Order: sequence, then structure tokens, then C-alpha cells
Amino acid sequence: MRSSLHESLKTLRLSGLAASLDVRLTEARGNHLEHEEFLELLLADELAVRSSRLVERRVRAAMFREIKSLDEFDFSFNPSIKRKQVFDLATCKFVRDKADVLLLGPPGVGKSFLAQAIGHAAIKCGMIVLYRSIFDLARDFMNEELIGAQDNDKILTRYLKPDLLVIDDMGMKQLPRRSGEYLLKIIMRRHENRSTLMTSNRPLEDWAKLIGDVPSATAILDRFLQHATIINITGKSYRLRNRSKAEAEGRRSTAGSEGLSPPEDTEPVTAVSSTGKTPAATT
Repeated sequence: MRSSLHESLKTLRLSGLAASLDVRLTEARGNHLEHEEFLELLLADELAVRSSRLVERRVRAAMFREIKSLDEFDFSFNPSIKRKQVFDLATCKFVRDKADVLLLGPPGVGKSFLAQAIGHAAIKCGMIVLYRSIFDLARDFMNEELIGAQDNDKILTRYLKPDLLVIDDMGMKQLPRRSGEYLLKIIMRRHENRSTLMTSNRPLEDWAKLIGDVPSATAILDRFLQHATIINITGKSYRLRNRSKAEAEGRRSTAGSEGLSPPEDTEPVTAVSSTGKTPAATT
């Protein structure tokens, strides 16, 4: 590639095109490509690079706890989780419909994994996603109050902007004071405008106690559940499964060690009789 051409591509910020140009030139000469075909391939390379970088930026901005993919999820461990239903959610039709999703179930059954995997799928569909635990949410709003932010809607705007907001860990423990107000404000403003996905390990009737505010909890559930898909997950904990495996392997290893015979002596053993005389060596 000519240095002047390279500089021009750099100035235009066409790094994807620049990276593939030499290969495409060789391909064009070898296959006698038309000018239009050659240009189309170059532009496709540039668009692919830009799309990949956009996904990377949005994944970082989403603040996932972990980057998860549905291909990694073991659906066979908990049959209560319907594979088709989850993959239907990953198409993000519910986000385009501005509907909501609630994943209910005990700790360890995969709620956070699925929530983050669906969020990651939404980013690949071209959407903006924000992932926060319920405790992150409360802390964000309380910090804003403590520092006395001039723009009182700064944090709220952050929660209202995403196409999909994932609020994780509802029900882990009782929430700080005024958390119900913050959550209600978000749910009310997002209702029928943006999609929200929540996870909870406590039944809905416990939310008033968790939030510490019965009217707020009632208003939150009234709006959130209106267009929500509720997925109840039952079964065993994935984390305890891994722990059980490790413990079982440890027991097998210990049992194997206890069952081994001591090594045989290679030297003859000399015994001393009660008379103090040394008998013949035995083997």
C-alpha cells in the first residue's frame, strides 16, 4: 500500500478498510473483480470493524458483572428453565415492544447469568444496555444526594436512557432507606417507554418488606408487571453443584489414599528376641 494512501485512510479514520486493503487488492487481481465488487468488499470490512468496536464500547458501558453468553449456559441442569423461552427473549423482541421481564427463583439457579446474557444479546442487536444491582442503584442515587449534584436528573437520566435496563439481585437483603422512591421513579418513567429486566430471589409479596415502603412497592409492581413476562425458576444451585463435585472428588481422593498399602521394605528386617539375642534375618 502506498504511504500516501495509508495516511489518507488514517486521516479518514478508515482503519478497517486500511487493514484489509492489501488482501482485497490481491483478491481483486486474482479474481478479476469489478470495481463495484471491490469497493463493496472494502466497505463491508470497514463496517464490520466499526460494528465490532461499537459492541465493545457498549459492553463496557453496560457495566456487566461478567460477560455471559447463552451458549455457555447449562440448560440441562435445571429443566424448569425453558431454552426456547430464553432464546426468544434474546431476540430482544420484548425490548422493541417496550415490555418487561422478571426472573424469579432461589439463589444460584442462574438468574444473573441469564440476565447478563440477554443484556449482551441486546447489545449485539444494536441496543444500549445498563446493568446494575439493586444495591448499585440505591448507592448511585444516595451518592448524588450526598454530593449535592447541581443537575438532580443526572443519575436518573442514566437509568432512563438505555433501551434495556437490567436490575439484578432484588431480594438479597432489605434495601436502604428511600430505595423504594428511587426504584419507583425509574419504573414509572420507563413504563411503556423502555424495557426493564429484573431478577429476584424473593416472592412478590415480600417486596414491600424489602423496600420498606408498602405504597411504593405496590406502585412499582402495578406498573412493572403490566407488560412483564415472569419466568419462575426452580431447582438446584449451580454454585452448590460445583462445590458438591469438588467435595466428592476430595472424598474419593482421600479414600484412595487411605486404601493404599504401605511400600514394602527392600532391606531385611532384623528382630531382637526377648533374650537379647539376634535371630537370623527375615525377609
